[in-house]
Amino acid sequence: MSNNVFKLNKITFSYPQSEPVLSDLNLEINEGERLSILGANGCGKSTLLKILAGLIFPQSGTFTAFGDKIEQKSFSGEISTTYHRRVGFIFQDSEAQLFCSTVYEELAFGPLQLGLPRDTIKKRIDELPAMLGVEKLLDKPPFRLSGGEKKKIAIGSVLILNPDVLILDEPTNSLDPRSQAWLLNLLQALSKAGKTLIFATHNLDLVPQVSDRAILFDEDHTIAADMPVKELLKNAELLKRVNLVDQHYHTHPWDFNP
Repeated sequence: MSNNVFKLNKITFSYPQSEPVLSDLNLEINEGERLSILGANGCGKSTLLKILAGLIFPQSGTFTAFGDKIEQKSFSGEISTTYHRRVGFIFQDSEAQLFCSTVYEELAFGPLQLGLPRDTIKKRIDELPAMLGVEKLLDKPPFRLSGGEKKKIAIGSVLILNPDVLILDEPTNSLDPRSQAWLLNLLQALSKAGKTLIFATHNLDLVPQVSDRAILFDEDHTIAADMPVKELLKNAELLKRVNLVDQHYHTHPWDFNP
């Protein structure tokens, strides 16, 4: 059986002057899983991802990662560094995590901040661009890249740390079909390599290709379903009830080949 990576017990989170975004949330995620987090806008998907990524912290309940309790008061120094080396987060908007003068500097930034040896950083940067198909972009400013190129660099800036867990918020947002196909192939390769992959997405065509299990949020910020992807995507009435699809939704037979 897979080892437990994340465990959330009765988690609650609210932003200032707002109703709870997550309420009494219970969830376990195991090593090597491919998990999609689904739900209508504003249901709490991105907030959950940020908690898992160690960017924000629950106001009540217990959050455990890799067997250790994660709390804001002790999340600093070596604890924070180790956590962010093991858990990588890809923002929905690639520009939110790209800010260096060149692509090369962007790829080197994270490893330098985490104190990796310079020879290790150089070796990884020598190898990673070929995997991403960005060898000709290393000297270019990230802000001058296309949307697909920015996404590749954002992913590369996380993969260079070789995290155990990769968390992606709307990974195909604004990508053209060719870039989406590239990303799909990459994610499938990372899964085969044993990485734990966690996605939040509205792209239901993507879901059965990148995940086996799905968490479905209701509009009241609670979990409406936790089940295999193939079962969930067949349940049109449930998807309509939580306002994820409309009355014209239908499943694609190719999604559910045995």
